[in-house]
Amino acid sequence: MSGSQAAPARIGLGLAALGRPGYLNLGHGADLGEDRSVEGMRRRAHEVLDAAYEAGVRAFDAARSYGRAEEFLGEWLRLRRPQDVVVSSKWGYVYTAGWRVDADPPEVKHHDVDTLRRQIGETRGLLGDWLALYQIHSATPESGVLEDDAVLAELAALRASGVAVGVTVSGTSQAETIGRALELEAFDSVQATWNLHERAAEGALERAHAAGLRVYVKEALANGRLAGREPSPLLGEAAADAGTTPDALALAAALARPWAGVVLSGAASVPTLRSNLGAEAVAWSDELERRLAPLREDSAAYWARRSGLRWN
Repeated sequence: MSGSQAAPARIGLGLAALGRPGYLNLGHGADLGEDRSVEGMRRRAHEVLDAAYEAGVRAFDAARSYGRAEEFLGEWLRLRRPQDVVVSSKWGYVYTAGWRVDADPPEVKHHDVDTLRRQIGETRGLLGDWLALYQIHSATPESGVLEDDAVLAELAALRASGVAVGVTVSGTSQAETIGRALELEAFDSVQATWNLHERAAEGALERAHAAGLRVYVKEALANGRLAGREPSPLLGEAAADAGTTPDALALAAALARPWAGVVLSGAASVPTLRSNLGAEAVAWSDELERRLAPLREDSAAYWARRSGLRWN
């Protein structure tokens, strides 16, 4: 695959919604349409990956628990042989949905060293030498993963082999977990939720950036709540005045953070991806910052709302 003429985008592509038929993004079922077969999802994933690369996207993020996301991504990499991409994935959750939308739970957390050893082998089998960054999936104080000497030693060995090591965080403890990761001085990147509704981790992400870690922003659209899929007159009016779409404006807010290295789009279709990429053309301003400040929510309320979202 020849290089795109577009400048490399700071927006990356996360494959959480592309590797499995069920996900908790608002409107995910409508995005996928009727064909949710493995072959149908494979074709869709490759189409979105093609469109992303041609538009300048170079960061692609998967996980062991994203259904067949690593499989689809690995196939695309071997077929297209794209240049200058940064491929990341995660370990620590096991996909248990079996390609069903109504599975409960659809994934189960396992932050033990045996799971790490098994899953890094599975990831390497699918992504091969393309794998540049391997991350703990949703570390929390409760899981104890950042206090597990066996896990930390295994990650240190992986890092010494040339694969960067990162930690992703989730929930109301994001800032605490990032702080602990910084104390360990064992990570190259951090991935966290930040969006116009949930900003509680911002100070910790500033410190991570200052310490030299690459910051990935996930869920910048709050699982579709900031993508025009939930009524938000304030966001909609601001987007219209700025000559853009609600999703592009919300992503532009994340891109405007000086500590944000890569902001992930979770697009499950080419039109959605193209709309998301409109964020690159939005000129963020102090006026937009003030205008959209009321969208901020209490962190505990935000995560309680997120936990209640239904898949598809």
